[in-house]
Amino acid sequence: MLRTKIVAVMLGPSGVGLVGLYVSATTLVGVFAGLGITSSGVRQVAEADASGDVLRTARTVVTLRRACWATGILGWVITAVLSYPLSVWTFGSGERTGGVIVLGATLLLGSISGGQSALLQGTRRIGDLARISVWSMILGTIMAVCLYGWLGEAGIVPVLVAIAVVNLGCSWWFARRVRFVRVTLEWTETWRNSKRLVVLGFALMWGVLLSAIVALVVRSIIVRELGLEANGIYQAAWAISGMFAGFILGAMATDFYPRLTAVAHDDAQVNRLVNEQTEIGILLALPGLLATLSFAPWIMRAFYSAKFLPGAELLPWFVLGIFGQVLSWPMGYTLAAKGAARWHFFVESSGNLLHLVLAISLLRWLGLWGTALALPILYLFHVALLVWICRRVTGFRWAPASIKLMAQSGGLIAAGFALQRVLPVYPGLVAGLVLTTSGGMLSARGLALRLGPEHRLVLLACKFPLGKFACGV
Repeated sequence: MLRTKIVAVMLGPSGVGLVGLYVSATTLVGVFAGLGITSSGVRQVAEADASGDVLRTARTVVTLRRACWATGILGWVITAVLSYPLSVWTFGSGERTGGVIVLGATLLLGSISGGQSALLQGTRRIGDLARISVWSMILGTIMAVCLYGWLGEAGIVPVLVAIAVVNLGCSWWFARRVRFVRVTLEWTETWRNSKRLVVLGFALMWGVLLSAIVALVVRSIIVRELGLEANGIYQAAWAISGMFAGFILGAMATDFYPRLTAVAHDDAQVNRLVNEQTEIGILLALPGLLATLSFAPWIMRAFYSAKFLPGAELLPWFVLGIFGQVLSWPMGYTLAAKGAARWHFFVESSGNLLHLVLAISLLRWLGLWGTALALPILYLFHVALLVWICRRVTGFRWAPASIKLMAQSGGLIAAGFALQRVLPVYPGLVAGLVLTTSGGMLSARGLALRLGPEHRLVLLACKFPLGKFACGV
């Protein structure tokens, strides 16, 4: 949040838009070259670690590390080769070709650090992953402040490279603590083992690749039709809307994916975990989503600046879409854990194609806010599709408790959306405050019920004023 604020103040909407375009362009190549190795690597490491076979685990880790080096180098080479057309297509000219080539280094650095994180995630060293996130953000923010203060907009490329170096250093520091037996692995065996990583990785990569393509195409069209500043506003609203759900889902995935993989053979266990994670995801995300709905203009000012206020019109629509993402996210991991590559391929292809068609059509029909409207329409389709597929794959049903919680939280979000559209500013602010407080109460009591009154987090919450009342203890 601090780094976002710094970029907004120092660079303005056009600078934020420029950062988003650089990241979108290189991410597209990185996803393609990465072949989903880091994602499938988590599954392979988790399976090997759960088997108790130390030799199998060691071979898996060596294979993963070599594959990450290979895909990282491939990504940098592809970026260098395609740097000119990427610059022309993304920025409208070839003047940023050099910057794109330099940013290719972040793909190698990111691939290596991604492999280190996959190792930690697969062995469920959750504390170390949390420490990596904290230290990476602190050190990366310090680097960003120094470089933007010194170079201004010219510091965008150096900042992105510096952040990648920091992420690699932090991931290496903690990954080196994981001990494995030493094994000698021939390159021919590495190649055979890598095939297993690539088979599932390709399906996982395909979805991320399509998402990166859609993001780049939409942002490029916004720049061409509405200008770089409009893209910065879109980027800012998109980032804020997904902030609360993003870090919650990312944190839960760290533990949820390997746990789900470990019981993937048991459909009843899989369905139980998916219901649990759906409920926890809703309870953790709900207060942040309601606050975003209720205080959109103030949030845009706080995180960015007054120049970004037009983005407040996009936020409510993005929030509706993010709520759908929270519902669909655990079901999506079911397909990855079960190794259902074809279903995963179908879901990601249809969803991203629909998103692209909706975003472009609604942008040209309704303007910038049409791109935001595309998100809730997309996730309405996405949730329904995943429910149908998971029912075929695992016999999935939402539990009565999950349905009740979805109805309660969905009602609060719908009410918040409606009130902000019809009420004047200050009555809307009061109504939003009431709704956000109600959502916070629902979340606190729901979490306390699921954790139990003796859990350390519940006991800590009860020490605050009105904490016992909020938790229902």
